[in-house]
Amino acid sequence: MKDAISQFSVNLRRAEDLCGLAAALQAQMTSVVDTTDVLRAAMVLAVSAFDHFVHDITRKGMLEIAAGKRTPTDAYLRFQVSLRSMDVLRTSTGWSWLDEEIRDRHGWLSFQDPDKLADALRNVTAKKIWPEVGRQLGIPARDAKAQLRLIIDRRNKIAHEADMDPTAPGMRWPITVAIVEDAVKFMSDIAVAVVDLL
Repeated sequence: MKDAISQFSVNLRRAEDLCGLAAALQAQMTSVVDTTDVLRAAMVLAVSAFDHFVHDITRKGMLEIAAGKRTPTDAYLRFQVSLRSMDVLRTSTGWSWLDEEIRDRHGWLSFQDPDKLADALRNVTAKKIWPEVGRQLGIPARDAKAQLRLIIDRRNKIAHEADMDPTAPGMRWPITVAIVEDAVKFMSDIAVAVVDLL
């Protein structure tokens, strides 16, 4: 799982770099130059990095179960594979077929929402994810979930609604370096907590 958190850090650094770029541009230019779209891109990248991280640790954890390195969970035992994999099983000597099946089954799913994250991780652990994460973050589980939902909601406004504020026609929701940095840090903290409990 350490390589998953390492890759997450690399992916998250791209969002952090965009925040730094926006801050540097804001410091050197007049307010006429709008740098907020750089921050919006950073928010989208950060959430994308988080989603990729959850996919990655779920897949790797499931492969560890298949290899006998982890105890199977009920969700893992219910995971369905295609009949196509039967052909691969006849000639395969490793778990690459299962890796491909997990990627196929999970590839179109989004694990950003707190409940979807918990669903994904049930394939790897029987632990209650959010109470554990909340405990490690020092906040109630419901607050941790609510804060992540706000971050995901903001990313969705950017990605699906052009970040337009319906209460102020023609205006976008305000965004600052601090908003994005706080989101990045919070998702990073969740990722570390998740790896610790796995």
